[in-house]
Amino acid sequence: MPPEKIMVARVGRENQCYSPVTGARMVAGTIALNQDRSKVLMVSSQAHKDRWVLPKGGIETDEVEDPSKSAVRETWEEAGVTGHIVKSLGVIEDVRPPKTWIGNDIIGATRTWPPRSEFHFFELMVEKEEDVWPESSERKRKWAGFQEARQELLNANRLELIEALERSSILRS
Repeated sequence: MPPEKIMVARVGRENQCYSPVTGARMVAGTIALNQDRSKVLMVSSQAHKDRWVLPKGGIETDEVEDPSKSAVRETWEEAGVTGHIVKSLGVIEDVRPPKTWIGNDIIGATRTWPPRSEFHFFELMVEKEEDVWPESSERKRKWAGFQEARQELLNANRLELIEALERSSILRS
């Protein structure tokens, strides 16, 4: 089986990559479109089951030279679809505020951990949807037009994912 069709999702962060420049966690994802580009595939968030997001996940050490490999793998693991990358949508910085932590070593000191993420997004044309995939017991998926997808991402407060959607060639009707 090709790597993107394995039936067990990668877990853990021990092989995750971080930007040598900013320290940001490197993440790859897709705008997975149907053949006529009228709909994008969304997945339910693992953390918030009632929210819809785009398939994405950490770039691992064996994928850092080609983040599109991470994007394809994550799309298979989270959404259960395969297809081909048609273009890069570039890098989008995470605009959400960082998590804060009150340090014990200096009273009242505020530190950020982990650093913000940088998202490497790709447009993927979906060729096949499977009924069972690595996270099919944990996630739902749905197809959405541009306006619905944009609203779902707004509801989830994922402005960086809206940016990726807007960079894609999805039809805006």
